[in-house]
Amino acid sequence: MSGIDIRHAHSLPMAKARKAVEEVAEKLAERFDVEYAWDGNTLNFNRSGVDGKIALAPKQLHVTAKLGFLLSALKGPIEHEIQRVLDERFG
Repeated sequence: MSGIDIRHAHSLPMAKARKAVEEVAEKLAERFDVEYAWDGNTLNFNRSGVDGKIALAPKQLHVTAKLGFLLSALKGPIEHEIQRVLDERFG
C-alpha cells in the first residue's frame, strides 16, 4: 500500500482554515465520491481505495492518506493535485 504525507504551512485563523478544509472536502465528495467527517480538528475521509485525514493545526495542515493498489499507480498526480489545491486555498 502506498501513502501520501504532505505538510503545508498556513497563516489563516483556525475558523477560516477549518472552513477552507471543509470546502476542499465538499469538492472531493462531489468529484470522487469521498465520504468525510470531522473528529476534533481532523477531517477524516475515505472511499474505496483511499483512507486519509487532514489534521488542522494553528499554523500547519498535515495531509496523510493510504492508497490502495489501483490508486498507488496515481500517487504522483494525486499528490500534485493535493498540493495545487492547498496552494490555492492556503497560499
